[in-house]
Amino acid sequence: MKTVLSGIRPTGNLHLGNYYGALLNFVRMQQENKCYFFIADWHSLTTHPDPTMINVNVKNVIAEYLAAGINPEVSTIYRQSDVPEVAELYLYLNMHARMGELAKTASFKDKARKNPDNVNAGLLTYPTLMAADILIHNADMVPVGEDQEQHLEMTRVFARRFNHFYNVDYFKEPVPFNFGHKLIRIPGLDGSGKMGKSEGNCIYLGDEPKAIEKKVKRAVTDSGPTEPNSEKPEIIENLFTFLRLVSDEEVNKHFEEAWNDCSIRYGDLKKQIAEDIIKVTTPLRERILDLRGDDAYLNKVLEEGAEKARENAAKTLKEVREIMGFKKL
Repeated sequence: MKTVLSGIRPTGNLHLGNYYGALLNFVRMQQENKCYFFIADWHSLTTHPDPTMINVNVKNVIAEYLAAGINPEVSTIYRQSDVPEVAELYLYLNMHARMGELAKTASFKDKARKNPDNVNAGLLTYPTLMAADILIHNADMVPVGEDQEQHLEMTRVFARRFNHFYNVDYFKEPVPFNFGHKLIRIPGLDGSGKMGKSEGNCIYLGDEPKAIEKKVKRAVTDSGPTEPNSEKPEIIENLFTFLRLVSDEEVNKHFEEAWNDCSIRYGDLKKQIAEDIIKVTTPLRERILDLRGDDAYLNKVLEEGAEKARENAAKTLKEVREIMGFKKL
């Protein structure tokens, strides 16, 4: 049985990109693997979130994880800050991380460019903390989108470097977990590429039907095809990506044919996408609302998850300390 680890930052509600890009896969993979799912509240500190919202966001994420089908009886679900062993491993890994390689990561350069007044050390060492999250459980696989592949590669670098420096074969080199498919990128509705909270182009799992209809209606389009069987521009391919995700085969076939013979009406396409997204999200939204109202159950899940996660993390940290020379006199 392989160990799989995945985390998400509690910076707001989960969206369709999270659901199709990860959550559905999580539900399937937990049946065959030893899975750890954590809520990365420490990672969220790089953006200096409102302290009053951290617990609210954690509560939202745990409710949405559970509503999507993550089973706490099968998998370990925990809050990152409830496992202090991660912070200690983060410290040790930082001693072997190099400033130059951290500063060259695409995510650091992008965030530093967008927020030049908040280029903090936590942002620089984000890949090291991510590596600590993964290596504390010596995970075999990590489900990541293509935008996080560079961070996972750095985790492999840190694992190799540790093993080489201390002349051990201790840390595994985790690989992406993607069910044999290309790493998934769920598009946004504004034509800018990936769906993401910071881009403001999301449909959230808890959105009401009217909100979903309004968001889909605003999706970016063009003037339509002018030649039969032409290639779709990216902004239109994005809409067809949603169609393939939420609609049945006959619906997809209908709109593909309409595109190919230049008879497509974007209003009809958007209406269909909105209807089918609502069909997918309505039962999820109802379950999420039920779970958010049950604090006792959510706390029980987090407490039991932290206990299981800490047991495994403590074992890893004890062995790492010994390898590094921290032993009893």
